Amino acid sequence: MLNRAYSFIEVKSFDDDKRVIEGTATTPTADRMQDRVNPLGAKFQLPIPFLWQHQHDQPVGHVVDATIKASGIKFKAEIARMDEPGKLKDRLDEAWQSLKLRLVRATSIGFNPLKWSFLDNGGIDFEEWDWLELSGVTIPANPEAVISAVKHFDRIYREAQGVPEYQIPQAPASAPSGKSARVVKLDAPARDRAAPFVVRRIIRARA
Repeated sequence: MLNRAYSFIEVKSFDDDKRVIEGTATTPTADRMQDRVNPLGAKFQLPIPFLWQHQHDQPVGHVVDATIKASGIKFKAEIARMDEPGKLKDRLDEAWQSLKLRLVRATSIGFNPLKWSFLDNGGIDFEEWDWLELSGVTIPANPEAVISAVKHFDRIYREAQGVPEYQIPQAPASAPSGKSARVVKLDAPARDRAAPFVVRRIIRARA
C-alpha cells in the first residue's frame, strides 16, 4: 500500500479519438488530519501509471505529461482503448466514460514519502515524495467533509487486509511553536531500493 493524497480535478478538455484527458490535480490544502503535500517536492519519471480507483491490478492508462507548480500539478493522461471484446475493454471504456461524464471527479496520488516534518497542529508536511501512480477516484462533491472520510475508510481497509504498520519516529513534545517538530529524510530515493519504503500508518505525537 502507498501513501495517498486526495484532490479534486478540474478537467479542461477531452479527446475522444485519442482518449486524452488534461487537467489540474491540485495538491490538497491541509485537511482535517492537517496533512499537506508539497507539489514542488514531487519526484517522478514519465510515464506514470494511471489506475482506476487505486486498484493496482487495474491500470487504465498513463500520465504522459506533468508540470509541477507551487499551486498544483498540471497533467495529461491517456486512457487506453482496445476493440477486442472482453473484461479489459469493458474496464477501459467504463473509466473513460466515467471521467467524461464527471461521475468520477477526483484524482488521488499514490506516493512514497522521502522527506517530511511534523507540524504543531498534529499534521505532517510531506516535503519530498516519490510519485508512483495517479488514480481516478470517486469522491462526492463536498471537499470540506469527504476527503478526510475517504482517508479514514482507506485506513480501515488497510487494517482489514492485515497490512503491517510502519511507524514514523515521533516528534518531540517540546517542539517550539510554529516550527516543524522533526524532519526525516531517507538516504536514497525509493525507486533506487530493492524493497521500496512504504508508510503503512503514521503515528502522530501530540503535546
